[in-house]
Amino acid sequence: MDKLVIEGGKPLSGSIVIQGAKNAALPILAACLLAEGTSTIEHVPRLLDIDVMLNILRELGCRAEHVGDAVVLNTETAHTSHVPESLMGQMRSSIFLMGPLLARFGETQVYQPGGCAIGERKIDLHLEGLQALGAEIEEIGNRIICRADKLHGADIHLAFPSVGATENIMMAAVLAEGRTTISNAAREPEIQDLQRFLNEMGAKIMGAGTDTITIEGVQSLTPCTYRVIPDRIVAGTIMVAAAATRGQVTLLNTNPAHLSSLIHVLRRAGVQIAIDGDIIKVGCPGRPRAVERVVTAPYPAFPTDLQSQVMVLLALADGVSILKETIFEGRLKHVDELSRMGADIRVDLNAAFIRGVPRLYGATVEATDLRAGAALVIAGLAAQGKTIVEQIHHIDRGYECIETMLGRLGARISRYSPVPKN
Repeated sequence: MDKLVIEGGKPLSGSIVIQGAKNAALPILAACLLAEGTSTIEHVPRLLDIDVMLNILRELGCRAEHVGDAVVLNTETAHTSHVPESLMGQMRSSIFLMGPLLARFGETQVYQPGGCAIGERKIDLHLEGLQALGAEIEEIGNRIICRADKLHGADIHLAFPSVGATENIMMAAVLAEGRTTISNAAREPEIQDLQRFLNEMGAKIMGAGTDTITIEGVQSLTPCTYRVIPDRIVAGTIMVAAAATRGQVTLLNTNPAHLSSLIHVLRRAGVQIAIDGDIIKVGCPGRPRAVERVVTAPYPAFPTDLQSQVMVLLALADGVSILKETIFEGRLKHVDELSRMGADIRVDLNAAFIRGVPRLYGATVEATDLRAGAALVIAGLAAQGKTIVEQIHHIDRGYECIETMLGRLGARISRYSPVPKN
């Protein structure tokens, strides 16, 4: 298995262009199934999760090619709505295929999705939403079969503002007969991006970015060319890494509005941030300050996907911070790994009490999930000595060649790939 080897203690400096958003690209690629023909999706990063999605689409009969930063996807030849279990188990986001496959073929067979082990992530809200649109759902072991002769509009209230459920219902409803209203909808920027893409194809959707989304069903959609938004989590990771290493970094191709909750926390920690259009400059010449309380919650509150990265910064801050995780109960596994590096963190249920230390020290640590892996890389960059991060396939799911990206900012980081034995 590949490892990352990091020589820490060097401040990051320079400028970097932020990649396209994985969490926007994945549902958009799934939504391409709703229109027969060729769509071109630009600014798509080369990631393991993207590769899995493209392989699934190929198994369904589509022709998919990643050319530069664009994916050219021809869905005209799609001939099955059965998603293979072997591929479905590799990625949580494969569940996005249920809505578009049901809308196009009238049925779909999928399996419980895989992904990072960060706690329970039920798909009951997805299934309840599709049932409200007229789908009949049968669960046989790990297999889920959905059928609908005709989808019809419905008023759907989500018990929790689930991003995936909101997107799945949106994609199924665009070709349903009549009006669909989703209340208590998730408000993330990626949902707004999906609305823009679907409307570009001819859908009639309003309200993404608010808690109520309205979809007027249409007869058909047409393929289009579309550019995905910048990845706010990758941008946030770089911002935290710049602060933790006491560096000076300029981020290009960002949307600062998508990062407002992180910017607020970083400024409270004493990090210097300047914004000019889509450019963000981050600097932290001295030791950061503790932040009394940070709580993860659905957008626009502080994102769970940046919790582990910010914990590294707070572990180096002057004072005691409290970080509370309210989304995923399994998203504090990186605490043990940070403790190996000298962090002083105590966990009580879903809250981490962080007493800042002057410095971290290099160690061999293991990425337990995608964002925990990113946090350990940041810790390695800020630490004294050598850090080895193992199980980095998790990191490759969301960061495009993270060692190359950080290397452009002066980080001493390299990938070690063991030579296979004959």
